[in-house]
Order: sequence, then structure tokens, then C-alpha cells
Amino acid sequence: MILKDILLQLSVRSVRLHFLRSVLAALGIVIGVVAIAAMGMMGANMTLSVTGELSQMANNLVVTAYTGGGGFMGFGGGGGPPGSGSGGSQSREEQMITQDQFRNIRDIAGSYGTVYYVYSQSDSIETSDQWGRATIYGLDPDIFAEVLELEEGDYPKSTTTVVIGPRIAERFGLEPGSKLVIGDSDEGSTATVRVVGILKEKGMSMDLNTDSAIVGSEKLYTGIYGGEGEYRQVNIVLDDVDNVDTVKEEILAELNDRDDEVTVQDSSSMLESITSVLGTITTFVMGIAGVSLVVAAVSIFNVMMMSVTERVREIGILRSIGTQRNDVRRMFLYEAGILGIVGGVIGAVASLLIGYIVVLGMVGTTEFFFTWQSLWYIPFAMAIGIGICIISGVYPAWQASSLDPIEALRAE
Repeated sequence: MILKDILLQLSVRSVRLHFLRSVLAALGIVIGVVAIAAMGMMGANMTLSVTGELSQMANNLVVTAYTGGGGFMGFGGGGGPPGSGSGGSQSREEQMITQDQFRNIRDIAGSYGTVYYVYSQSDSIETSDQWGRATIYGLDPDIFAEVLELEEGDYPKSTTTVVIGPRIAERFGLEPGSKLVIGDSDEGSTATVRVVGILKEKGMSMDLNTDSAIVGSEKLYTGIYGGEGEYRQVNIVLDDVDNVDTVKEEILAELNDRDDEVTVQDSSSMLESITSVLGTITTFVMGIAGVSLVVAAVSIFNVMMMSVTERVREIGILRSIGTQRNDVRRMFLYEAGILGIVGGVIGAVASLLIGYIVVLGMVGTTEFFFTWQSLWYIPFAMAIGIGICIISGVYPAWQASSLDPIEALRAE
């Protein structure tokens, strides 16, 4: 125990004698720990934020036409995102839910909650001084008040009035009473409509992505695009989230009895796809951040090799008075460990501040910052930093313990 204390004191003494060099070496560990922890916390907060939004839609089911992929719209071949057009090489009918299918779905799920169909198309829109694109939704007017939440204004009451999402309103400077043109006259029919309401911001959604959309009646939609009775999707809002599996199984059993006609998705499917993508991105970004620790490892290795070279005579004296090879190795590993611990602790403290700023800037909210899923990246990065330091000191420590005592004593 006494010998270990002496070895530790010698290691501390070496760090103090070469303080600036040691600080610069530890700084590399600090940077690496901060980079890994900050990127990890950003990914965790992004995932938790998305999960929180999708969890609020746990009672929603989306039914789309079966296309063979089985994935959700935009996340694996389920027909493309709302408003993306029919897409691919399949015909419009193959991509759509028919009226008969809708009636079957309504008969099955109507007693469990609200069932409604959705027309959607991506198209150009134009105001008096701007042009752009947006998703155009067509809904049954009787369903407006149940599925749309207004920030201001009123719901459409005619085929020439619409409500718009908050991002469309901000981007084009629209407000209730404004007019806009839907469609491109060079490609098809157009319609001039009047905005009567602005929707509340909804965020990510698996049923209706209304923040950047224009919502009107089904008659307005079919008057522009045709396709009456051909629905992009059918949405089901259940009164009880516990009925999700029951309704899903009943719909699949009825409509897919002979052939696969529809795909039924709940928020868990979308959640799995998104979290998988975010997890991959987070791992990739953390890997890039980890490059800084490789640079730090080279710096630590260089510092330890210099320490061995400068202390050859000291090593000879220690070996001549009976110090074992293992003790010499331990002494240098202590020194590497001190650099790692100091750098790791400072990096952990800095990660809290820098990580908070990164999460606020990239994710837009720190609601989940102080959860264990986010904060565990700090000790994780700290452990990696300390481990790299110790590993970087293994070879110098081994080389120091392998010195011949007599040759070491002759060194100047």
C-alpha cells in the first residue's frame, strides 16, 4: 500500500513538473469528451422529442392501399408521403383506397372512434406576389371541427374557401381574407380560393401534416384533381388507445382476407422507423466526434513517451532499489490515468453547458435534456476518454519497465 502511494506521488509530481504539457494533453481529452457527449445528447433529445410527439397520436390509425412494401408513407414504401402524387409505376387506382373499402373500414372501426377519408396532392400555389408548393388536402366538411384545430378564423363553408397551416401563412404572409390560386394552369385546372382560417401548429404527425398544407372540402379537391371516391388514406381516431390492436386486426382480417388490399399503420411503426434513422445518424455523428479522441490519444502517447525518455535515470534508480517491473508500469499508467481523469472530469462539466446550448440550438427544446437517456452520454464519454488515456499509456509504461537498470543508471 505504501509503495502504491509512493508511485502515485511520483506520477503526480511528474504531471506537476510538466504542467503545461500535461494540460495541453488533457485538453484533447476534454474536447473529445465534450464532442461525444454533446452529439449524443443532441441525438437523444431529438429522439425523445419525436417520440413525445408521436406518443400523443398513439390512438391514431392510418389505412393506405397495399403496395407490397408494407411500410408507412415515406418510411418504407407505403405509398409515399401525403401529397406526393401516385408515384412509381403503379396506377392511380392501385395507390388509392376505394369507396367500398372505405365503407368496410367505417363499418368495422366506426364504433371505436372517428373514421374519415383523406384526399391529398402536392401542387403549386400562387399569391399576388409569391409562388411555391404545398400539400392540398380534401376532407368531408362534416369532419373539419373534429380533426382540425383553429388558431384564428373559421372553417370552410363553401368550395371556394380553405384553411391553411401556420407555416404556409407565415411563408406567404397570408391571413383570413387573403386569396390564393391552387394549381398550375399549364399542367391542369386551377382554383382561386379565399383563406378563412389559420390552423394551430401541430408538429410532426402521421395522420395529417397540416402545418404546411391547405385544407378544403372534398368538392374543391375533386373539382381541381378529379378522382372522386379514390382516397389517399383513411384515418381512424380511436376513443380508447387500448383498442388499437383490436381495430387493426379486424380491418386486416376483413379487407385482406383473400388478397392484400390495405396496410394499417399506427404510431409505433412510424416511431420505429424514425428512431432507427435518428439512432444511425447519432452514432455516425458521435463517430466523427470521436476522431478528436484519436488525436488526443496520439497526444497522450507522445507525452508519455517523452516522460519515459526524461525519467530514464529515475527508472534506473527505482529498479536498482528493488522496484519491480509491474510497479514501474503502474507508475506510468497512473500518470496516464491522472491526465484522463482530469480531462474527463473537466469535459463532463463542460458537456453540461455546451450540450445544453447544442440541444437548444439544434432541437429547439431542452424539455428532455435532464433525463437519464440524455445525461448518460456524459459518463459514457468520460469513460471513453479515460480509457483511451490509459490505453495510450500502456506501451510507454511497458517500455519503461523493460529498461535495463544498469543502462538506465548510466543515462544522463
